[in-house]
Amino acid sequence: MNAITANFPERGTLLQGGFVVALNDSENIQEYEYPEEVKYVIRQNHQKDYIRAANYINTSNADVCILEHEFGIYGGESGIYILPLLNRLEKPLISILHTILKDPSYVQRIIIREIAEQSAKLIVMSQRAVDFLTTIYDIPAEKIQIIEHGVPDVDAPADNPVKNLTPFKNHRVLLTFGLISRNKGLETVIRALPKVVENHPDVMYVILGNTHPGVIKNSGEEYRDHLKTLATQLNVSKNLSFINKFVPEDELVDYLSAADIYVTPYLNEAQITSGTLSYAVGAGAAVVSTPYWHATELLADNRGRLFEFKNADALAEIINELLDQERVLTELKQNAYDYGLHLRWPVVGAEFIKVALEACSTHFFSEKILKDSIVDPEIMPKFSLTHILRLTDDTGIVQHAKYGIPNLKEGYCLDDNARALIMALMAYQRNKSKEAFELLPVYLSFIHYMQTEEGNFRNFLSFNRQYLDEVGSEDSFGRTIWALGYLIGCAASNSYREFATELFHKSFSHFKALKHLRGMANTIIGISLYLKVVPGDEGMVNELIRLTQPLIDAYEQNKSDGWDWFEEKMTYDNAILPLALLHSCEITGNETAKEVALKTIAFLDELTLSKGYLSPVGNDGWYYKGGRFPTYDQQAIETMAMVLMHFQAYQTFHKPEHIEKMFLSYKWFLGENTLRAPLYDHETKGCCDGLLPTGINRNQGAESTLAYLISHLTALKAFELEYEYNKVGQNVELC
Repeated sequence: MNAITANFPERGTLLQGGFVVALNDSENIQEYEYPEEVKYVIRQNHQKDYIRAANYINTSNADVCILEHEFGIYGGESGIYILPLLNRLEKPLISILHTILKDPSYVQRIIIREIAEQSAKLIVMSQRAVDFLTTIYDIPAEKIQIIEHGVPDVDAPADNPVKNLTPFKNHRVLLTFGLISRNKGLETVIRALPKVVENHPDVMYVILGNTHPGVIKNSGEEYRDHLKTLATQLNVSKNLSFINKFVPEDELVDYLSAADIYVTPYLNEAQITSGTLSYAVGAGAAVVSTPYWHATELLADNRGRLFEFKNADALAEIINELLDQERVLTELKQNAYDYGLHLRWPVVGAEFIKVALEACSTHFFSEKILKDSIVDPEIMPKFSLTHILRLTDDTGIVQHAKYGIPNLKEGYCLDDNARALIMALMAYQRNKSKEAFELLPVYLSFIHYMQTEEGNFRNFLSFNRQYLDEVGSEDSFGRTIWALGYLIGCAASNSYREFATELFHKSFSHFKALKHLRGMANTIIGISLYLKVVPGDEGMVNELIRLTQPLIDAYEQNKSDGWDWFEEKMTYDNAILPLALLHSCEITGNETAKEVALKTIAFLDELTLSKGYLSPVGNDGWYYKGGRFPTYDQQAIETMAMVLMHFQAYQTFHKPEHIEKMFLSYKWFLGENTLRAPLYDHETKGCCDGLLPTGINRNQGAESTLAYLISHLTALKAFELEYEYNKVGQNVELC
């Protein structure tokens, strides 16, 4: 922040209107005394604090938000609590990534990808970080920029006061600074001291810095004491000195300049950024380091020397060489100093200003386009059929998966192949996807294979293509009619339309046998879609009217004060019932159906969306009138039904609130849910099967993945509708 301010000296010490949101590891916000620039504090493990912070930032006069990201800073698993804040942020975001892991966990990878989705630009401090982000996290290179770690913009005074301190006076000094903890590898330097002292008895190894607060809390000064004991055992205790304090930047430069050699003996390569290393180079120190990732880049071109991890003999050899050859030592220092000039904080601040201006400009342009838009495509993952192709073979789509791997033992079901047909049609409609087009005959052929001679449908098929039932459920029947109706309405070719029409009419005689509300509801949707393109089919219109009435009757029989629903309990796929009434009234003009749909939608919304995110009825016990609301075992098909219901409600009533609720429901997949955990898997392009009390069900079967993709495509379609409406000032019906 001060580096940016340095480029605007007329504004004083703080940027005009600038402020810091601090993360507090204590429950008590007042526990720490923060400087004046800290205007808001988030308690690390309080999810609501992150939401409030987003609101605070959004209502401030800040032009841009800069996120400093490190996994250990934020609450939740691997700091996942930061994601809801970023999802709600209305300011352009620049994210500085201090750690990019080579082998991230599932959640860590999700977090970095989500941060990238939300950010106008990701700032990293090394080329290795860029390589990791593009190859491991699949983040586009154009979204990433290297701005190296800044260093103090001061030079040591000619008369350096540090040289008069006891550990420095009359000594050749090796220096390490920073918070002390075991992962720093300081014992390697102490083990090297005997061979160094043998040649240079005036050497003093100075360790400058406090012990890490986390280490103090858990084990006190055990590590510092261990280092002292080791030095005593090696007879070099007189050559070791601790300066146990934190020093500000200007004083730190004095220490670095006073030292002969600066050593970073870290224990493993997995350090993508080291601020202490940058500061040492910036101060023109002669640096000797283990070859961790940042060091291999920053010390290239003779700006420092490297030795292998834990190799005290190699370290001693390099130190002796440098202390023996003053010319070589001076050359290293000069090379580091020259390179450090472009790392000075004002120079780095100027780079951030350029990034910020670009982010604001891009954000302003996007805001003009999406000015009144509720759906934000920028936070939506890129559409991909990768997992669908993984689950699909030449028979159809496999029902289940173990994690992201198809579980062939469970075979296939009609339900999923009907949904898959709808999804593939939607994908093909969007961009004439060749992949989607090639899936159509697979799913349509499966439906044909599962239809009986009498026109009904079986549901389950084994992996070796053996029927597992004679007649499927009414749900699977209705979903298939829905898929066929959808195909008839938007077929990719006449042959598909004719084939689907034949299957559709062959099943007609079974419409009258339907007894269950959800089977009827799914069938109603299919008939309505069919009648949009074949409006003159009076027999089908009459059947639609007949099937709609039982839903209305069920509502009238079960409604009561505080209970506007079709049954005495809410079970599964609940939003499908009002969705069916909306489709029906679009064709028939039935005002009663429309009224019932409105009332039941409002009731469902109050139960599931009132917390500011979707929390659908869990399958861990149904929701009975007057009973306990089941929170967990939330399923993806519940979310898909909510998305489709509100999209259809928008098309019926043209009220933006339905787009808002539709998109809010969609974001359940992205982490706007009870656990704040994304179910969409950026790695596999699949969707996890649900939310459990203990976390995410990591299996990624066809049902959940198709529910996500249909919801995703619906949200994009809603965005287009909204954009067209905002552009021309009227509702535009998209084909």
